[in-house]
Amino acid sequence: MQDWHDDIRDLSIEKPAAHPLKDLTPAEFQALGGDDLVYVRQISGAQLAQLLGDPDFDEEEQYQLVVSADCRPLLVADSAAEAQEWLAEQRHAVVSLH
Repeated sequence: MQDWHDDIRDLSIEKPAAHPLKDLTPAEFQALGGDDLVYVRQISGAQLAQLLGDPDFDEEEQYQLVVSADCRPLLVADSAAEAQEWLAEQRHAVVSLH
């Protein structure tokens, strides 16, 4: 006799489909305005040095990194105010990072 454990194992569970926006080509992403979207995140000097391959950042210091939606670093700022000042002069829309 087959118990419920066997029944569950026999079910074929489909993986959810990937979100269609994750498979956009660079051209499709740009057509949606991808080059206009940025996010700002706080990052340590140690992380920044590793990310950018530049050892000249103070490892203990916290910086603000402005990143394009396609993951290109655009600006490293010493403060949130400095990042906001730069963004005010740009045409980028800031999005929240989840």
